[in-house]
This record gives sequence, structure tokens and C-alpha cells, in this order.
Amino acid sequence: MSTSAPAKVPAPEQPGAGRAYGALDRFFKISERGSTLPREIRGGFATFFAMAYIIVLNPIILGSAKDMYGHQLDNGQLVTATALTAAFTTLLMGVIGNVPIALAAGLGVNSVVALQLAPRMSWPDAMGMVVLAGFVVMLLVATGLRERVMNAVPYSLRKAISIGIGLFIMLIGLVDSGFVSRIPDVAQTTVPLQLGGDGHLNGWPVLVFILGALLTLALIVRKVPGAILVSIVAMTVLALVIEAVAKVPSWGLTTPKWPGNPVASPDFGLIGQASLFGGFEKVGVLTGILFVFTVLLSCFFDAMGTIMGVSDEAKLTDAQGQMPGINKVLFVDGLAVATGGASSSSATTAFVESTAGVGEGARTGFANVVTGALFGVALFLTPVATMVPSQAATPALLAVGFLILANSVKEIDWADYTIAIPAFVTMVMMPFTYSITNGIGMGFITFAVLRLAAGRGREVPVAMYAVAAVFGFYYLMPALGLT
Repeated sequence: MSTSAPAKVPAPEQPGAGRAYGALDRFFKISERGSTLPREIRGGFATFFAMAYIIVLNPIILGSAKDMYGHQLDNGQLVTATALTAAFTTLLMGVIGNVPIALAAGLGVNSVVALQLAPRMSWPDAMGMVVLAGFVVMLLVATGLRERVMNAVPYSLRKAISIGIGLFIMLIGLVDSGFVSRIPDVAQTTVPLQLGGDGHLNGWPVLVFILGALLTLALIVRKVPGAILVSIVAMTVLALVIEAVAKVPSWGLTTPKWPGNPVASPDFGLIGQASLFGGFEKVGVLTGILFVFTVLLSCFFDAMGTIMGVSDEAKLTDAQGQMPGINKVLFVDGLAVATGGASSSSATTAFVESTAGVGEGARTGFANVVTGALFGVALFLTPVATMVPSQAATPALLAVGFLILANSVKEIDWADYTIAIPAFVTMVMMPFTYSITNGIGMGFITFAVLRLAAGRGREVPVAMYAVAAVFGFYYLMPALGLT
């Protein structure tokens, strides 16, 4: 990632274009943040390609589940809802929040909706509870509570969250590419992961990932502009050639094959199909509140960790690790949760893959405008947008994960065990539990307990105690029979 001073914008050939760029520069503060329009555009493309898989994956997760009446959501309608919501909320975050943080249907939350909520009620009821969770998030922002919680997090713990996210997205990249895979339970082993699909690196897809990772890292070392995007495009072309010649049995989620008909008509049938309070009639008030709380907790802290990590990596935070104008970002995030429920695409939240765009130099919301526009185009060109195989896109996550670690690990106060141990717990629990929320929750609880044990309880902000208590209750809910 380049750290050199931004180059002066060359005088444009067309006066009108110059005025247009000047307006964009002032509105998005592109030059002020040390970026350039080409960097923002490259960043927007890189983020889109790094997270375009959600257009395919979210419909698979939601579409494979049934509600209490045995109804399943239509795959084509889910693709439309997922792409449309990602386009709208990402654009909104760019224009209002002016940060390079893209949004889409949250992984993890969609599993909660599909596997916990839907089997107990109808799909509109389940999506209505997601909308309610979004309203609660916006209320917390309006009261200032969400910002107070974020500001209460110690600086070293903020850095640990960033590092945990870096490790997490590296693992996502390794798993999604097939470089490592889960060992099936039938193997009766306590070892959860293995190299490749059978303990060895076999097949063309893995080779594409390895070459992509080496190319990405080599381009970063050489400080080549657009390193991540160049690698994604190059490996996609290579994958297309390999598939055309070798006819690979399986690429995983996305097969790199140029579609015969690249245009697909969007189906908006699921938009607006949400019932705000129908779920409470099915499961009761207490269980309904707990369902909303479960969605809320995951959305709240997943987004908090991502926003902290991405904004820190993009150098948008001040000396205390706080981001100016954070309330706008948090409000849009809450609105995105509600929008995801209203569109039946599940809760929409900040995507950690935004770090791919930041790695390309994106520093402003204009990168989001590019990413959002590409999601809009994907509404009609879904076959093309989903042509990029994960093996071509995931090397970006590996590279960005390294950059996050390199920039953050030295900032933690390792001499103070009351912060070093919670930081360590936060870092390792994100990848090991495959959840940003779990990493934050366990880190917060450990921090509160260790500061009390050291006789330094007064140094812990009240908001941190409150959040730790909420997480403690959340983890105890199954034992208490409340799930």
C-alpha cells in the first residue's frame, strides 16, 4: 500500500470535467485524505470483486431453509434482493458517511435468520424481526449510546479488534479458496482443518489461488498501483482459460465460465415482504424479544469491529483511535440492517472485505459509489458479476490481512497483561470461532474481569461493564433455556 504524498491532480483537457472532478474532490475530500480519483475507483472495483460472492452465497444460505409452513424463498428473487440492497446501502454509506466501507447481507446473521427464526415463523415474520433490530440500532445511535460504547473501548483493544479481523479475513480467504478445508465429522478427528481437500494441494483452482497470492504479494512489494485489482483480473482470465481447456470438475461456489447470456432480468418479488410484529404472535413476546436481541447483538458488534478495523486501516481515525463523524456511519449501518430485512435479504452490515479496497488506496466514500454502482449493474449482469471465482478474489484477503497485522500489532501495550491478554483473546477468537462478534464479546468480558482482578476496576468505563454483562447474558442464554 502506497504511503507517498498524493500527486497533484493534472489539469484536465475538458474544463467541464475539471469542474466535475473539483466538485467530487471537495465533496468526498479525496485530496484532503491523501487519495486520488484513480485510487478510489480501483478501490471500489477491488472491494466489489472481493465481496461479489455474496450475490451467490446469501441466496444459497437463505434459499436452502424453510419457514414453519415449509415455504422456501425463490433463488432468483433472493439474488435481486441481495444485489439491490447491497447497491443501495453501499451508496448511502459512501454519500452520507464518506467512508470506503461497503455493505451487504451479513454472513452469520443470515444463518441466524434461516436456522433460528424462520423455522419458528413465516419468512415475512422473520424478516420483520430483522427490521425491528435495525430500528433499535438506529435508536441506539440517536441516543449516542452506540458511539459511547465504541469510544469506551481502550486503544489497545481497538487495535486487537483490527488484528483479529485481519486474521479472520485471512482464514476466510484460505477456506473460500480451498487452500484449507474443514475435515468432515465422519473422520472422527479433533483436527478441524486440513490442507486442501484431502490433506494435499490438488487441482487447478488451488493453483490459481496460489499464483494469485504470490502475484498480489509480489505486486505489493513492488508498490505497483492497483496491485490487488490487477491480480484479481489476471487470475480471473487465467481461470477462464483453465476452465475452457481443462473442464475442471469443481471450482466451488463460482465456476469461471463466460455466460452464454450475460444479461438477467431482476425479480423484485421479495421487496417489502416483511411483517414487523407477526413473529411475536407465533413465538410469544419474550422469545420474540430474544430473537430480536440475537440479531441486534450480532449486527451491532460485527459492524462495530468492521468499522473500527477498516477505518483504522484507512487512516480515518485520530490519535485516540476515534473516527470523526462516526455517528453518520453508525446510523447508515443501522438503516442498512432494517433495509436488509425489508428487502428479505437478511440484515445488511459492513463488510470486512472493504479492506481490499482500502488496500488499493481507497480513503473516501467515492470508492463506495463505485462499489455500489457495480452492485447496481450486477442486478442486470448477475452471470458476469458472479463469474469471478473465489480463488481469484481471495488472495486479496490474504494480502490485506497481512497489511492489517503489520500496521496494528506493534500498537498494543504487551507489557500490561490486563490489556494484552484481552487483546490476545480478541485476536484469536475471531478466526477460531469464525465470528467477529465472539472475538469482541470474549475480549470485553476478559478485559472487565482482569481489570477487576488487578484492583483497577475504576479504570474500566461503565459502558464496557454494561457490554460485558450483555455478552455474558448472551452466552448464558442456551444454559438458561432462553434460546
